[in-house]
Amino acid sequence: MQRSFIHDEGWTALRSGFTTGSCAAAAAKAAASMLLGGNRKNSIRIDTPAGIAYEPEIEDIRIDEQTVSCAVRKDGGDDPDITNGILIYATVSLVRDGCSQVLIDGAEGVGRVTRLGLDQSVGSAAINSVPRKMIEGEVREVMALFDCSDSLSVVISVPEGEEIAKKTFNPRLGIEGGISIIGTSGIVEPMSTKALLDTIRVELNQKKALGAEIAVCTPGNYGLEFMKNNYGYDLEKAVKCSNYIGETIDMARDIGFKKMLIVGHVGKLIKVSGGIMNTHSAEADCRMELMAAAAFKSGADSETIASILESLSTEEAYGFMLESGIEKECFEYIMDRISHYLNKRAGDELRVECIVYSNRFGLLGKTKAADEFMEKAND
Repeated sequence: MQRSFIHDEGWTALRSGFTTGSCAAAAAKAAASMLLGGNRKNSIRIDTPAGIAYEPEIEDIRIDEQTVSCAVRKDGGDDPDITNGILIYATVSLVRDGCSQVLIDGAEGVGRVTRLGLDQSVGSAAINSVPRKMIEGEVREVMALFDCSDSLSVVISVPEGEEIAKKTFNPRLGIEGGISIIGTSGIVEPMSTKALLDTIRVELNQKKALGAEIAVCTPGNYGLEFMKNNYGYDLEKAVKCSNYIGETIDMARDIGFKKMLIVGHVGKLIKVSGGIMNTHSAEADCRMELMAAAAFKSGADSETIASILESLSTEEAYGFMLESGIEKECFEYIMDRISHYLNKRAGDELRVECIVYSNRFGLLGKTKAADEFMEKAND
């Protein structure tokens, strides 16, 4: 299966893949078919929520009198997916209870939910709602075909899942012991941006569910020690928004937060003073131009402005502001512009404050109520 996605060099055909949810559903259907039908299945077909058929090969088939286990190998297409190539198993057993239920659980390598605010309740296997519906739907199709009135137990496992999960956001989100079985469309599109934005939304939802009144977000952990030493705040507790400042603001507002604090390094957040809401260098830069504009606004001479424009980093540029004695005025102006653009994006329903730091120079600037928001977030 191929779909076209645009790249810098033009249109390139990239191959889509299938989610862990699709793999689990296909393995479950195959195992149920072999259990109730008595014949080996070397392949199986399911329909994904996206309306695209999936027909994987079935691997590692193990058949007992009351149980069948088999696996589907994850195919992530051209997406840089760390689960690509792993085997996702389904073990299906007959439960002679006359209840005609599909009982879904996770085993080895499938995470367990330990915190509120996720797709599944605390204690449940991290098999999300859509994959659960897919698994149940495919297994029920087999049950109807063979007129099965008893229940089937479906246990999903991923032998490599526990190790792989250490490289994901799962431990941070409160999913312990393995990966999540996920996917809303059943299809993996070769674009990592959506996966990252989905993770940001999950983290924000989780913070809200746990009672947080202020969404504290940061592009990264560059100022970890600075924040601990100056505010007693561990940036590991903040939602990591990467370069997606604008999208994160939109999500926080939509989720229902009324207050938000963005904490970050000057190298990223200086761009926001120019209204840039995606701070990736491939999207926009203008760091030195914005620093130079602030210096001009603060009365810097032409030599200082030229030095700032020629700087290789924002910290070097700030050094020239210091030499000229205009750093305070510069960052009052910069923080005013940052506040303007953040709150313009947020609208009337969300108030956004900001703290900007430098690894070398420490605190550079903060908006009016930033300290108040930080104190509240530390409660």
